[in-house]
Amino acid sequence: MPGMWFEEFEAGQEFKHPWSRTVTEMDNILFTSITMNPAPIHLDAEYMTTQPHGQRLMNSLYTAGLIGGMIVYDLTMGTTLGNLGYTKFDFPNPVFHGDTIRAESTILDKRESKSRTDSGIVYFEHRGYNQRDEIVHIAHRAGLMLKRPTDA
Repeated sequence: MPGMWFEEFEAGQEFKHPWSRTVTEMDNILFTSITMNPAPIHLDAEYMTTQPHGQRLMNSLYTAGLIGGMIVYDLTMGTTLGNLGYTKFDFPNPVFHGDTIRAESTILDKRESKSRTDSGIVYFEHRGYNQRDEIVHIAHRAGLMLKRPTDA
């Protein structure tokens, strides 16, 4: 199992995830459409020529979801019980069609669960960067992570 157990996490650990992905117009239109978001900033190329960025923006929730997926294999694949919440969810720079996104993570802290003996809470910072090394997303989240089974 590639994910990490609660005991393996330490505050200050840094991870540069090996995945990257070039986002496309199709990604943006499909995601925006299936989530019923009619905002012209994602869908209307002509309208966006009159706006400061001059082009359509990738849907920020798509960007967050992509970065959230990029971290799974290294950190939580098969060892998480789920997200407990986000305390930061920022988008310092826009993402455009054709940008290539990559992810990095830092372990901020961890603690034992107060209600469960099989798990603990890990506090993560996930960051997404474009091909120009500009940060496009920062998320702080708490994840409920399984402890290593005694038979593992």
